[in-house]
Amino acid sequence: MSQPSFDLEFDDDPADPTFGVRELADAVNQVLRRGFRDGVWVRGEIDGIQQRGGHVYFTLTEQTDEGRASVQVALFANTWYRLRPVLARHRLRLGNGLAVRIHGSLNYYAPTGRLSLVMDGIDVRFTLGQLAADRDALLARLTEDGLLRRNAGVAVPLVPERIGLVASRGSAAWHDVLHELEASGFGFRIAHVDVRVQGADAAASVAAAVRTLGRRRVDVIVLVRGGGSRTDLATFDDERIALAIARSPVPVFTGLGHETDRSVADEVAHTCFKTPTACAAGVVERVRSYLGHVDRTGAAVGHLAMARLETASARVGSLGHRVAGRTGAAVSVADQRVAYLARRLAVDTERRLTTAADGVARAAGRVRARGPAVLTAAERDLAGVAARVRANDPAVVLARGWSITREADGTLVRSATAVAAGDELVTRLADGEVRSRVGEVAS
Repeated sequence: MSQPSFDLEFDDDPADPTFGVRELADAVNQVLRRGFRDGVWVRGEIDGIQQRGGHVYFTLTEQTDEGRASVQVALFANTWYRLRPVLARHRLRLGNGLAVRIHGSLNYYAPTGRLSLVMDGIDVRFTLGQLAADRDALLARLTEDGLLRRNAGVAVPLVPERIGLVASRGSAAWHDVLHELEASGFGFRIAHVDVRVQGADAAASVAAAVRTLGRRRVDVIVLVRGGGSRTDLATFDDERIALAIARSPVPVFTGLGHETDRSVADEVAHTCFKTPTACAAGVVERVRSYLGHVDRTGAAVGHLAMARLETASARVGSLGHRVAGRTGAAVSVADQRVAYLARRLAVDTERRLTTAADGVARAAGRVRARGPAVLTAAERDLAGVAARVRANDPAVVLARGWSITREADGTLVRSATAVAAGDELVTRLADGEVRSRVGEVAS
């Protein structure tokens, strides 16, 4: 390809003019105004929003298969003043991550060389519809995964006294919950985790707090936030918060926003309440209801016990009268039987005593008759025993020439092997004793 040639001197050609930078910017803007005479609608997500001098600036972004696309947006103070009531009426607030469809005119800004969209309108129905669509899609996924009502199946203790509180410290919701719990007079113990409830980091902060309290020994987790715009409360439509609640081993109570608000977090929670105050009051009511049930049960037990005692007392009285009547009759019959038996015993005893006396008299006669013969036989036996005793008397044996030898300690010597040389012996004879010492033992 041939390169263009240039003369050393240039003259403006009316058919091919040369622009100054400012002139080029003006020309571009003229083309943009002609090409987009009625302005242009653009959709995307807000990023990097900031306010300066009453004006609002942000980047409108879109992530496509080809990559990220963006355009700078300027919302000047006069337009911002006009649009704020519209957004407030629908409880919307411009913020990072918000999907919007906005209207404006394209402008090439010469000082920075940037093309921007000067915003002059917004389609709130698009944003509301996008929020609703995202919410419905998340609910559908939770339902399909069996997580939507999982936390609702976690049992709440009869007396939930250990409360895990997820709230922004110092916020109205935080104060409302603490006031309601303290005013009850019950001894609640509160473990508070401070969180951000709006902004880019809010969803991650809340989800982490729920998981943290789920690992602690709390009876119930109370997640609260005061009123705000739909976009502020859209934080609680985040999937991270929904999953943290659904998988929590502790029941989660929510009190988010106003009475008409209902977020995905409310749908997933064990129980949702209209406001933070109502949420705390729900916890208090559970304790109060249990204590009332205990009081009523105690009173019912007392009444039942008294009624049964009265019935038993009346029955005992009736039985006492019956027993007394029957006892009197039984005693009378027993008296008659005892008298009859006593008479029989007297007759029988007299007869047996007479028989016994006759037997004793006969035995006495037999004893008197046999006595002399028995005594004579006994005397003969005794004389024989005495003769044998005299014959075996040691003195008689000694008189015959026998002797008895004992050791010095009195032990009777029965064998030669029982003594040894040098032992002292005592020999008893008929007319005295002889003491000697063993010189030699022979066997």
